[in-house]
Amino acid sequence: MKQRTTIDRMVKLGMLTALSIILVYAIHFPIFPSATFLEYDMADVPILIGTFLYGPWWGLALTAVVSVLQWLLVSPQSLWVGAVMHFLATGSYVLVAGLIYQRSKTPTAALIGMALGAVTQTLMMIPMNLIFTVHFFGVPREAVVALLPTAIIPFNAIKTVANSILTFLLYKRVAKLFENAIVKPKMLSNE
Repeated sequence: MKQRTTIDRMVKLGMLTALSIILVYAIHFPIFPSATFLEYDMADVPILIGTFLYGPWWGLALTAVVSVLQWLLVSPQSLWVGAVMHFLATGSYVLVAGLIYQRSKTPTAALIGMALGAVTQTLMMIPMNLIFTVHFFGVPREAVVALLPTAIIPFNAIKTVANSILTFLLYKRVAKLFENAIVKPKMLSNE
């Protein structure tokens, strides 16, 4: 029984991973004309749903898998740096939101968790851009500092709030779909 439950969970996490990759591939667009390299995508929505369904550590594992697959399949030009930035940014969001929701599985806890997770991710992206964008992508530090208040911080705030709203609206529907086991026990024959 436990093995079937584990397999069922892995299948569902695999479905959320695939959905995350499809979303980042199919829906992405810049929000600020001054920083077209910052593109909104909904890849974090399935990750957050997985976090609320299975807990923060599964959400972090989902983030790691999606980060690597996104690097390899969608944006190889960002090299490993993009995967690391995505993992640290989304991972911080997932841990904060997931740990709060895990303590009290209520809509209020979900909203508080996502709000604090959104703030955490937005703040996390400040030093990450100052480190990774400057040292690995070769953008002058002055240019990154200038973009922080006009593009980077507002972009991350908008992205995390939009993904939080989508997650809040979709979570219960997905949870209801995931209530049933995907991996069914085999019928025993009387042979």
